[in-house]
Amino acid sequence: METSTFVYDGDCAFCSRCAEFIERRIPTGARVLPWQFADLATLGLTEAECEEAVQWIGADGSRASGPDAIAKLLGDSGPLWRFAGTGLRLPPVRAAAWPAYRWVARNRHRLPGGTAACSLPQEARERLYGPSGRPTAGS
Repeated sequence: METSTFVYDGDCAFCSRCAEFIERRIPTGARVLPWQFADLATLGLTEAECEEAVQWIGADGSRASGPDAIAKLLGDSGPLWRFAGTGLRLPPVRAAAWPAYRWVARNRHRLPGGTAACSLPQEARERLYGPSGRPTAGS
């Protein structure tokens, strides 16, 4: 793999907004893509892993998830963002980051840009909204 990859949930409006922020504001060489459009097998990821948290697959083969993946993404960017990524890796910050990340993941449908679909597992989202994310007939 030549380029690092940051994978997020493209069916979640909150996650998509965060990814748009990354693409606009954080100068990284990593690909930022929704797991629904990623070749998960090539990346060595499963749908379950991607449902649980954002994922980082480094060009060097390193892997991280959740706030650790965010720290890796920040570490792969400009100086100010690298500083933030270093801070996120500090043991006391990292210890607080995981519970905060899990809270956000559980409540992303309530956050700005979130929708009711954000709170559902992938299988339920597809059953209700179809693979395109649009409501299917009868829902």
